[in-house]
Amino acid sequence: MNENLAIQLFENKKVRVAWDAEQEKYYFAVADIVEILTDSTDVKQYIKRMRARDPELNLRWGTICTPTRMMAADGKIYKTQAADLEGIFRIIQSIPSKKAEPVKQWLAEVGSQRIDQMIDPELTFQMAVEDYRRQGYSDKWINERMRSIEMRKELTDEWHRSGVHDSKDFAILTNVLTKAWSGMTTGEYKRYKGLTKENLRDNMTNIELALNTLAEVATTEYSRQSNPQTMAENERIAKEGGDVAREARQTMERRLGRSVVSQERASDYIKAVGKQGGDNALPTENG
Repeated sequence: MNENLAIQLFENKKVRVAWDAEQEKYYFAVADIVEILTDSTDVKQYIKRMRARDPELNLRWGTICTPTRMMAADGKIYKTQAADLEGIFRIIQSIPSKKAEPVKQWLAEVGSQRIDQMIDPELTFQMAVEDYRRQGYSDKWINERMRSIEMRKELTDEWHRSGVHDSKDFAILTNVLTKAWSGMTTGEYKRYKGLTKENLRDNMTNIELALNTLAEVATTEYSRQSNPQTMAENERIAKEGGDVAREARQTMERRLGRSVVSQERASDYIKAVGKQGGDNALPTENG
């Protein structure tokens, strides 16, 4: 399967999704859909009971579900039971839930949107912007986040070109780059902000996003110039790119007299936007 890992939102709840370019269809994480429909605290046990009471579904389970690489709550990639739209609709039939019809409509819209995005890729960014707005982010923050997403894609494409393919190696290089400019690995950075499952970049302030983007842009350009052939060379270049942002950070901190690496997270930004409104309110950079 040629997978593009992504997260889609249904009523602010995350659903892991993978796009199979060869088959031109989405695969949805079964556990995520079941959790939304049932609000179950033990999704695995619910699925087990569901299969037991629906012998026909249980018999077809192996063909309905496809092991698909998706990110788990711990940030690592695992093979996860996923199903295409037809398979998910069959599973929904076995779940008595008032949310069944809204979820079906949402799934159909996601499939339709993907076709539109293939015709006009700009729609992908537009959808992301609307998702962030619905969550309460300011336009100023969203603009910075969109730039960071674009730059991150260029970096991962460059790493891929230089021979990096394993998700573990992408994580290693990201940690090298992040620690070089911030002094922390991504895991340490998340703990510093008090995050668990949340996306680190979605909880960065404008300055943090700008510095992280600078590190990634520098790494991309250095890699294109140096044409690394080994993982060790890629790690060295990632550190050099991070060092560029570290120097910018240190210069800024000397002028401001405080650290620009913040413990603030999205809940702080969203609350302030709701109370004060406008782009001038957030995100802030209080030390």
